[in-house]
Amino acid sequence: MAAFFGSPSFTTHPLTKFSSSQAPPPPQQQPPQPLPVIPPVQPVTIKPPQKPNQTPESTDWIASTLTRRFGLGAGLAWAGFLAAGVVSEQIKTRLEVTQQAANTRDVEREEEVVLPNGIRYYDLRVGGGDYSRTRDLVVIDLEGRVKGGGDDNSKAFVDTFKDKRPLALVMGSRPYTKGMCEGVEYILRSMRAGGKRRVIVPPGLGFGDKGADLGSGFQIPPDASLEFVVQVDKVSIAPA
Repeated sequence: MAAFFGSPSFTTHPLTKFSSSQAPPPPQQQPPQPLPVIPPVQPVTIKPPQKPNQTPESTDWIASTLTRRFGLGAGLAWAGFLAAGVVSEQIKTRLEVTQQAANTRDVEREEEVVLPNGIRYYDLRVGGGDYSRTRDLVVIDLEGRVKGGGDDNSKAFVDTFKDKRPLALVMGSRPYTKGMCEGVEYILRSMRAGGKRRVIVPPGLGFGDKGADLGSGFQIPPDASLEFVVQVDKVSIAPA
């Protein structure tokens, strides 16, 4: 027993006691972690939608983009594609003109055709092209005179054959100009491109009971019947 209490290991390592009122040491705090760095937000530019009446942008940027990404060959291929489209459209137009000329024929014998509205016409040449419809662009040659008006009105009040300045008009557009009248527009709807007719227009589809002043000192008398020579040169879609 004495040997046990007298052991050196027991006397040199006394037990450490803590008072119940003494607080335990605080836990060791971790150092604060730095916040992640958030890159700044780049502003985004939103382009407004293109209005219908604005001019479309050029397609050159497509060729430039293809050239930068895929090389010169891609840019040249795109340019060749556009050129092929233009050439094909020209070929199409030439084919239409060729077919129109091939299907156009002169009339050997003039025959009078009387319409329910009083218009009379004689085909001089039957066209081989397209019919004109409302809103189509029509290019015509026109010669107009007052029928039975005596020597004072025997000269033409319009003659684009002589002036070599055809009239271009949109079907259905008003008012009429340069000697045009409702009877001429009516007869145009039954003519093909390339066709030519001699037309007698009654006063009700001409300039009516008031006549007209066409300028240059030319007066169309009231209730005058009109005689026209009408030739349809071209029918196409009017530009937007």
